[in-house]
Amino acid sequence: MSEHSRLRWLCRRGMKELDVVLTGYLESHFELASEAEKKAFVELLDMHDPDLYALLMGRQSSPNQTIETVLGSIRDMFRHSPPILK
Repeated sequence: MSEHSRLRWLCRRGMKELDVVLTGYLESHFELASEAEKKAFVELLDMHDPDLYALLMGRQSSPNQTIETVLGSIRDMFRHSPPILK
């Protein structure tokens, strides 16, 4: 299994909203991200859904600035998305 396929599998979550957001980032931004941002994204994939959702919604923040950068990129990406995600 390729690394991309493995990450795509890890983007599958218990919450459909997380599936859409994480897979969207993987497909459109991950390849161009810095190595630190790629590592931070993989760290996000290791989190439990409620914690990850709280971070994405801005209800919690991470002490890791690189994770916050990735979260900001994800939020920006979907801020201008179709209404289905809003």
